[in-house]
Amino acid sequence: MQLLIKQRVFSWTDTFDIYDGDGSPLFYVRGKLLSLGHTLMVYDHEKQEIGCVRQRLLTFTPAFEFECFGQRLGAIRKEITLFRPSYRLDYRGWRVQGDVFGWNYNVEDGHGNVVMTIHKEWLSWGDTYVIDIDDDYETVPGLLIVLAIDAANCEH
Repeated sequence: MQLLIKQRVFSWTDTFDIYDGDGSPLFYVRGKLLSLGHTLMVYDHEKQEIGCVRQRLLTFTPAFEFECFGQRLGAIRKEITLFRPSYRLDYRGWRVQGDVFGWNYNVEDGHGNVVMTIHKEWLSWGDTYVIDIDDDYETVPGLLIVLAIDAANCEH
């Protein structure tokens, strides 16, 4: 499944619209205004909360926990690297590797198979990502991972 994630530029909080490959709206993301650290809430098209990304505080590198329907799915932490951004992911044995510029990422399972690709578009108003997920069942967790990576990159 392909998703397009577009950030709304003129907003008081982090706000994203998520579309499927055909351009139909699927999800809506809104950051909490008065929270310590990043907190992003994900809603479906009927305004029902389906997921959340919360920043862990007092960590050396940016770290986030993500949950779906009130259940903790996993966590992601940015690792200290020299050339390519890398994230340690506590979810199904996956790991995240970025390119030199930090615009494109591959998410691999424990066997080295690519399960999701993340591509940040260059010339767009606000952050825009295209993600390709192999398994439709992993759509919401994949979205939560991308939101956590974007929030971690905003920490710089």
